[in-house]
Formats: sequence, structure tokens, C-alpha cells
Amino acid sequence: MKQVVQNYKSGELALLDVPVPGCKPGGVLVRSAFSLISTGTELMKVSEAGMSMVGKARSRPDQVAKVMQSVATNGVPATYRKVMGKLDSYTPLGYSLCGVVEQVGAGIDDVKVGDLVACAGNEHALHAELNWVPKNLYAPMPDGLAPRHAAFGTVGSIAMQGVRQGESQLGEVALVIGLGLIGQLVVQLLAASGVRVVGADPDPVRCELAQRLGAAACGDPASAAVEAAVAELTDGHGVDQVYLAAGGGSNQPVELAARLCRDRGRVVDIGKCRLDLPWNAYYEKELDVRFSRSYGPGRYDPEYELEGRDYPIGYVRWTERRNLACFLDLVARGRVDVEPLISHVADFDDAVETYQRLKDGELKAVAVLFRYPDQAVEAEAPAVAVPTVNVKRSPARAAKTPVRLAFVGAGNYATSMLLPHLAQRDGVDLSTVVTTTALSGANAQRKFGFAEATTDLDAVLGDKSIDAVFVVTRHSSHAELTRKALLAGKTVFVEKPLALSEDELAGVLAAVEESGNDRLQVGFNRRFAPLLQEARERFGARTGPANLRYLVNAGRLQHGSWYLQQGSEGSRFAGEGGHFIDTASWLLDADPVSVYAVAPTGNEDLQVVLRYPDGSTATISYVTTGPAGLPKETLDLVADGKALRLDDFVRATVYGRKKWVSSRLPKARDKGQNAELAAFIKAVRTGGPMPVPLQSLVATTAATLAVQAGLAGGAPVTLAGPR
Repeated sequence: MKQVVQNYKSGELALLDVPVPGCKPGGVLVRSAFSLISTGTELMKVSEAGMSMVGKARSRPDQVAKVMQSVATNGVPATYRKVMGKLDSYTPLGYSLCGVVEQVGAGIDDVKVGDLVACAGNEHALHAELNWVPKNLYAPMPDGLAPRHAAFGTVGSIAMQGVRQGESQLGEVALVIGLGLIGQLVVQLLAASGVRVVGADPDPVRCELAQRLGAAACGDPASAAVEAAVAELTDGHGVDQVYLAAGGGSNQPVELAARLCRDRGRVVDIGKCRLDLPWNAYYEKELDVRFSRSYGPGRYDPEYELEGRDYPIGYVRWTERRNLACFLDLVARGRVDVEPLISHVADFDDAVETYQRLKDGELKAVAVLFRYPDQAVEAEAPAVAVPTVNVKRSPARAAKTPVRLAFVGAGNYATSMLLPHLAQRDGVDLSTVVTTTALSGANAQRKFGFAEATTDLDAVLGDKSIDAVFVVTRHSSHAELTRKALLAGKTVFVEKPLALSEDELAGVLAAVEESGNDRLQVGFNRRFAPLLQEARERFGARTGPANLRYLVNAGRLQHGSWYLQQGSEGSRFAGEGGHFIDTASWLLDADPVSVYAVAPTGNEDLQVVLRYPDGSTATISYVTTGPAGLPKETLDLVADGKALRLDDFVRATVYGRKKWVSSRLPKARDKGQNAELAAFIKAVRTGGPMPVPLQSLVATTAATLAVQAGLAGGAPVTLAGPR
């Protein structure tokens, strides 16, 4: 098997062929799927190995002291041979990974062959194809957790142990100094605990990332921004805790901690930074300085780590292994998000080159993963099911006027983009608006003329006079509300997304099958935009495969937006990405067969490549970091020597034997909502076919779900039939 090793004397890094470790009793043999490079600890070791002998000595005075003691005991020649022998040997790298149990040792009964586990330990979770891991250094993966996210288990445990040492309480304010990998995780753990966090780091990219992940404010420690944020959040008293997650030789972190900590506050050292404590500052405030020992209780105890002797939970609640399991659970439940921390995923065969790029500064990263070849775990999630919709339809409703509508939800999108069109439309009766708060329903009733406002959804669904229900609520409720409305026999218009998971999508389709009611429309309005429809007609039919490029300048969300609640509401792309996939599929007149998604460093930007049955491809560049002046949506379609260009629903151009340019600029960007609603109301009134076939809605939803699956697996995802 292959393993990453380093010669500390020469600094050489190598991917070495080594024997497969044996599966000893009390542990399991794990085949790696993803392993994590700690860009702090490991790069420090790599950099030290490249130093001269004098440089190595200066960087490790603790080891120099051991050498001098050995000289006094054993003499210079023996000590020299011992030191050179140790330096001129290959040493391993790595301490955090996820993999598949390949063999189970005697005495192990909590996992079996084929199970996914997260592993820890700088002697047991190495960058190697196979590792033997003792019982207390692995934890089974919870359902729904992506393998590449589970590879963060060890560093997550380190961050968690630091937070536990700080004994944070609900409502406190904390300062995190150093926003590298550990610091970013500490920020999220504190925020999840109800602690307001200020971050300090000289890198503005890392500061921005920490704010997106829950920090109240971040800034350069050398500026006044951090001190001002602390003063504002604490009424000038200072923070309750400081977490030192920085490295390097500067004494600035401990000095900043003393300055910004409140009287009798707590300072927790997690990283490896200089700790020359300014005596007066720490004495006058009587600051409590604490050290966080790696992953938690059990670390460095061979009886715990190697022999599997656990500590009783009544005496030691959070051991090394229990911290690991707890962190995995938080990630699986969306309380901690590690995906934005992944800067790069490299093939394991490129390990040496990846370390070199990190060392040289060519690759700037918070977290880097190695992806191992030919793994069953990668094959586990290469496909997202696209269920085939087979339904024996109930008899069509006779044509009628007016069409009576109910709205579930009356938020910003409903009141700005849908209801203004419907309130002015003949043959439409706005019957009832259902909201969770009475006042929002009353406002919608007053503005748009609903006959009734209520908070009783069941009463509305049971009202046989209501023909159609609009579901315009938060994303997490769409699938369940749609399912209920379909079972009640209503025609349903649900804003995107239809579902946030395969299970939710399956639940909606089960309701279709059970009720025989397939009268469903998802708010994919762009295919109805008059300008785009005219451009598509001018482009005409095609015979060969096409290339489509769609740039979406989504922009930044305001702090506090519910769109950022990824744990409950899904990712931002999961919420609105269906718009762009549907538009591409409509233009290409087909449903995609595979999805490949990649995410650049430290933000929500995505590159999504869709492949279609005839060889056509669509690339959606979804960016949140573009300038405000850049148009929101631009699209180019090229095929058969022709091209179609759409400029932000303001102008369209078709290039062919003759060039066509849209004759006039519309007064406002018409993205098709009015035409979509007209088509929907017509279908409800006449009982005719829905504006978009249900199978197309299902395919677009499955493709949107496949984007997140592709990011998690780091490989293309096939859109397959029912599994």
C-alpha cells in the first residue's frame, strides 16, 4: 500500500510503498476514503523538516534539551548516532480521516466490515491507504454524513475540547484569535452554543468566512475593528473567554487576550503560539489561563488509546472518543458546516505535489483533503435517483371561473412577485391566506383582497371550494406542505425548491401516486420569460450537441438571512439552483444525466456541469462574490454554428446566418412570473395539462440535489432511474 512519509533530516516528502498493517485485537483495519491535511500542524512539521540543523534546533528547544540530557548521560558519540538515526528515518504524516472498515479485530463488536468510521490519532489515522485504528480512536459515522465531512473528525474534536475547556455559557461573548482550520471550527461550535463570537485574524478572507459561519464580527488584530466590536458586544466589559487558535512566534495573541478579556475571564490555549504572558495584565485581571490537550481526555494515555480502557461516563463525560462522536453528530445535523472550509480536494497520488504547493504558498487553503482511489465509499453515492412518475390520474376537474386560490405563506417573494400579478387577473378569486402569524395574514388580506386570513391550514385543505394552493413558505416546509395539498386533491403551485432531499422528493411522489393527483407546478419561471422564449424561437431547432454557459451573479446575503440557515433550510444553491438547471434543460429540450460540482476556496461559489443524453453540456457558474455592478444573469448557448446570448433578461441576441437583436429594451426585467402564473391559472381553470410536465420537475429537483451529493463525494453524480 501507499503512505505519505517525510524524512525529517533532509525534508524529503515521498509517497512510499509500505507493508499493509496487521489487524490486531482491540481495533479495526480501515481503508481510507478521505484524509484531512491539517494546514497548521502538518505544514509546520513540513516546514521544520526543510530547515537547517540550526533552524531545527531553534524551532524545537524542547528536543534540544532532551539531546543535552542524553549527552550528559550517554556521551556525545552515542547521542549523535541516536539523533542522526532518528532524524534520518521516514516519519508519517496525518491524523484525521474517514474510511471503510476492512477487517475487524478480536474484541470489537460495535462495527462490522463495510461500516464507515471516522478515525483519529497521529499514529493511527495517517495519510495511508490502510490504517489499523484502536477502538477508542474511531467512531461510527451517523446516517446522512458525507465521508469527506467525516474526515474532519479529529480537528473537530480538538476544537470541541478547546470550547469545553472554556466552559462557555449561553449569552456570553468570546474572542477567537486565529481563524485557520481550528479557529473556524471553534467559531461555529461557540455560535451553536449560543455564544456571540468575535474573530481576529490578519487574513480578510478568513475573517469573511468566519462571519459567514456565525461570527458576529471579525477583523485584523492590529486594527481597531476587533477592539471596537468587543466593546460594543460587551458594553465595554471585555469578552468572557479568549481562544488562542493561532500559531507562530508572535506574542501578540496573548497580549491581545489580556487587553480584551474581562476581569476574571478565561484564556484557553488551543494552538501552538508563543505564551510569554505579560504578568501585570494577567495578574490585575486575575485571568484564568487554561490549556486544551488535543482531542480530549484519553489523549496520551496508552491504556485508553491502545488498550481500549474507557473512562466511566459518570466521571469523565467527554472523552476523546465521545468528543469525536459528538462532533460527527453536529456536522450530520447541520449545526456545524465544514463544506465551506474545504479549499481543495486532491487525489492521494498527488500528495507530494499538494504538500509542496501548500509549502510554497501556491495553494492557499484552510483545509485540504486527500481523496483515495477505487473506494467503495465513493461508489456508495455516485447516483441520485430520478423517480419515474407513473400515476393513474383522477378525473379532470371541469372548467370553471373564477378559480379560487389559497396562499400558504405571505412573505416577501409572495407579496412582491406573485400576488401583484394574481390580484389584477380576471377570473381569479383570492380566497384565503394562511400564515403562522396573524399580522402577516392580515397585511396580505388588506393589500391583495383575500376574502379570509387564517392560521388553520387543515381547514383550508378541507375546503372543497378552493381549487389551487400556493406554497410560498420557507424551503424546509415545501415538500410536506405540497404532499398534504396533493392528498387533499388540490392543484399545487410550490415555489422552488420542491424538496431538499431524496426522501422528501419520494414523499411528494408517493402522495401523487396515492391520490392520483399529479396537478403540480414548481415556480421555475425563467422558461416563461418572453424575451428568452422569443430568443429560443429565433435560434430554432438544432441537430448537434450544444454548449451552454450560465453565469449567475447571486451576490451576498444580508447577515441574519434565513437563507443562511443551511442546517434546516438547505444550502443556498439547493434553494434557488433549480431555476438555472430548469432553464438550461428547457433550452436543451432534455433532462440531465449527470452532474459534476466543485466549489472554490472559502465561499459559496459553485461550478456545476450538467451532461445531457445527446452529449450537450451546461455549465452553471453560481457566484456570490461578484461585484454589485455585474449583471445578475448572463447566458450563452452555442450549437450548429449558431449562438444565443441573454443579457440579464434585458437584451437577447441570436447569431446565425442573420443576426437578431431584441428590438427594444423592456421597461423592467421580465423573468416570466406573470406568464407562468397565466399558464398555471389556465391549467387549473380548464383542467388541461400542467405548464411543465411532472417528470421534468422531478428531474430538475433530482439534479439540484445531485449538486450537494457531488460536492460531498468529490466526483460526478449520475442521475439514475429508481433504485
